[in-house]
Amino acid sequence: MPITPDTKNWTWVLERPCAECGFDSSTITFADVPDLVRRNAAAWGEVLQREDVTIRPNSETWSALEYAAHVRDVFRIFKVRLEQMLEFDDPHFENWDQDATAIADRYNEQDPGKVASELAEAAEAVASAFESVADDQLDRRGLRSDGSAFTVESLAMYFVHDPIHHLHDVSE
Repeated sequence: MPITPDTKNWTWVLERPCAECGFDSSTITFADVPDLVRRNAAAWGEVLQREDVTIRPNSETWSALEYAAHVRDVFRIFKVRLEQMLEFDDPHFENWDQDATAIADRYNEQDPGKVASELAEAAEAVASAFESVADDQLDRRGLRSDGSAFTVESLAMYFVHDPIHHLHDVSE
């Protein structure tokens, strides 16, 4: 059964804590993001070793493998978006339909070991990319397809919620 697409605008996580996972962007700094990404990635390795990694808990929820593949792709996409913000003035980000990607790339049919390796690699790449940002680059802007404007700093806070939230999703 197909998953109902998530159409929420999650930018609110920059203004208030997430009641579902507990993430509160006001309690972290930009400098915290690389370590949060690395710790998050390490936890996915264990998740992907579960025997039930491909089992959906219900018809409306992705399996742990699908969530992990999504997080891997989030790491990859946000590295590209960060690079665009650092290279270009006010770049516009293409819309990414995560649900269409999950179907097209057959997330739940991917090899869990390969996803674990790719997720760890993508996490290190994006963590290193955020680590390399100079203080005078934190205010550089980028624009989502819906017009939401981010600075490098707010993009980092918005971005890091996603893998943290999804690890919470598979930890319940």
